[in-house]
Amino acid sequence: MPIHKIKFFSGRASKYLAEKIVESYGSVLGSCDCLQFSDGEFQPRYLESIRGCTVFIIQSTFPTSDNLMELLMMIDAARRASAYRVIAVIPYFGWARQDRKDRPRVPITSKLIANMLVAAGVDRVMTMDLHADQIQGFFDVPVDTLYATSIFVPYIKSLHIEDLTIAAPDMGGAKRAGTYSKLLETPVIISHKERARPNVVGTMTAIGEVKDRNIVIVDDMIDTAGTICMAANMLKERGAKSVRAAITHPVLSGQAYEKINESALEEVIVSDTIPLREDKDTHKFTVLSCASVFADVIERVHNYKEISSLFYK
Repeated sequence: MPIHKIKFFSGRASKYLAEKIVESYGSVLGSCDCLQFSDGEFQPRYLESIRGCTVFIIQSTFPTSDNLMELLMMIDAARRASAYRVIAVIPYFGWARQDRKDRPRVPITSKLIANMLVAAGVDRVMTMDLHADQIQGFFDVPVDTLYATSIFVPYIKSLHIEDLTIAAPDMGGAKRAGTYSKLLETPVIISHKERARPNVVGTMTAIGEVKDRNIVIVDDMIDTAGTICMAANMLKERGAKSVRAAITHPVLSGQAYEKINESALEEVIVSDTIPLREDKDTHKFTVLSCASVFADVIERVHNYKEISSLFYK
């Protein structure tokens, strides 16, 4: 099977990560720019030929929605420039929490985003730690879901934490916590929460042994930090020796940074799918790069190799 020339490009929001991915792969970013118009519209443009190439476009779709729009436009432009294949590398897949109709008369936005990407002309999607695994089924093209366990588990092991316990911040995270506990050979704690309204937790309790344990809370994303901070404070009050968190996507909206710094959390381990804000106090954060994981998968996909052996699940 012929292997077509590979080229990498990045949207503006993820260039910091794209540079690390292509460096790990052993290549360089292709040349492109984005014209900005006075009314807020913009136009991405490739500055080199991509005819007949396999094109990887790296862009997370965290707010603002311009990041998603730019990705869609870059896919369309690559198609119109006669690329052989267009693969979207979306380290953080935004709108993933809207994966079902949980109330009357609301959209299933993650399915809408999948439709838009396919309509734009994407041939394949790569992402990390989807909020809900069933989102893979929203696409009519292959989806490679990478797992942050491949970077978090080795780091947690390197800390040599005694009396380690893994915790889920809510019932929905029980499966993820079970995976970590199996890989780290630890007990599991499940936090049960009741929301007062969206993004606001009412009450919380813990299921499992907490006293005198060093606890690591695992989750796919941290947004307002209300749940994770409430869980950390509750676990500390119940006798935990220390509380850390390992969270894949640091969305961190509103007063999230301030909440974390005021909470019982000793350390927050995150990936670089979304950049931390430079104007905030990040002394509690440890950032682990997912670049080498994406680079490995890109190499295998491009050369038609299997990828399942690369990851913890």
